[in-house]
Amino acid sequence: MDDFIAARSQMALSLGFHIIFSCIGMVMPFFMAVAHYYWLRTNNIVYKNVTKAWSKGVAIFFATGAVSGTVLSFELGLLWPGFMKHAGPIFGMPFSLEGTAFFIEAIALGFFLYGWGRFNKWFHWFTGVIVGVSGLASGILVVAANAWMNSPAGFDFVNGQYINIDPIEAMFNDAWFSQALHMTIAAFVATGFAVAGVHALMILKGKNVLFHTKSFTIAAIFGCVAAILQPLSGDISAKDVAIRQPAKLAAMEAHFETEKSASLIVGGIPDEKNKKVDYAIKLPGFLSFLAHGDFESEVTGLDQIPKKNHPPVAITHYAFQIMVGAGMAMMLIAILYFLALWKKQTWLRSQWLLKLFVAATPLGFIAVEAGWTVTEVGRQPWIIYNIMRTADAVTPMPGIAYSFYLFSAVYVSLAIIVIFMLYRQIKMVGKLYDHS
Repeated sequence: MDDFIAARSQMALSLGFHIIFSCIGMVMPFFMAVAHYYWLRTNNIVYKNVTKAWSKGVAIFFATGAVSGTVLSFELGLLWPGFMKHAGPIFGMPFSLEGTAFFIEAIALGFFLYGWGRFNKWFHWFTGVIVGVSGLASGILVVAANAWMNSPAGFDFVNGQYINIDPIEAMFNDAWFSQALHMTIAAFVATGFAVAGVHALMILKGKNVLFHTKSFTIAAIFGCVAAILQPLSGDISAKDVAIRQPAKLAAMEAHFETEKSASLIVGGIPDEKNKKVDYAIKLPGFLSFLAHGDFESEVTGLDQIPKKNHPPVAITHYAFQIMVGAGMAMMLIAILYFLALWKKQTWLRSQWLLKLFVAATPLGFIAVEAGWTVTEVGRQPWIIYNIMRTADAVTPMPGIAYSFYLFSAVYVSLAIIVIFMLYRQIKMVGKLYDHS
């Protein structure tokens, strides 16, 4: 395996693995805090059981996320020394603040896990909220650092030198808000549907129905609200990308020719050689509206961008289609669920609705992985957009392929361990809370 490909593959594997635990770490504590709040307000033992069960899951994912996140920090220096040499002083602030948020999260989680019966009940609940808030802050800060790679700011680039560095401006770059908003909502969608799907499966199996029904309701409401909001954040992101990274938008839509009243492409197989998309559904004017809020506006195509700066069109396009398709499916399920809550409450006890949630269990994380593929692959060939190429930042150290194989084995092992621990945790829930 070529060392450049190995370095990119290792980073992609690490990010793809870590992002799952990051999403859960950002969101699950809020589920836990809501269940805990209901326990304190109603004194219903089921909510206490739900809180304790979820807190153990939070601990498992926190530990795994800490390990995979630490590996990522080492990989940035190991695999991309050219990038870190110049970028470190500029966008180091969000990483430093993320480290602070991580330590606060760790301390608060320790207080919460070992605080049962030892603290004032509302202070104990508050420590759980702090776990969620600090986890959310960590995620937003890391996304701000990634946004800087897509929208470099806070420095002047003169004769190959980075001068007049302003870390605050770098952190609050033009892309940070749209990316942070989209990623935060995506984390709630993915985690909400995944957790709701697991509990829906347990309800269908007839195991601890009351316990799993309470759990399902909390997770489903979080996930469904986020799924309905997500297209709005997607629209903000699309308009932002259209202005800052026209090549990325063109790759996302396989938009080869600059034109007015550009068509939005649904599906299709990009043919880069002949500059067309086969078997696609085209919605005239909708890409112009998505990009600029006007059905007649001109949308820049790949023909206006030097070929050497083209992102990989097929990968970016397919990833974008998967993300949007999964998001739309979850939004439709969310609409059905809220319709059930509002008008058709008999649906809430129906198997077909629960089966929809079970089927949607992985959809949120599939969408997250696809979305990050769009973000990272769509920026290529740049590691710092329009400033530094990815090929110029990679390590000159030979033998990176062996490192890729080693890290792949580590991540596979971690995945197996986490699956085993979660499976054991679910079985323990069945034994402990069977009376519910």
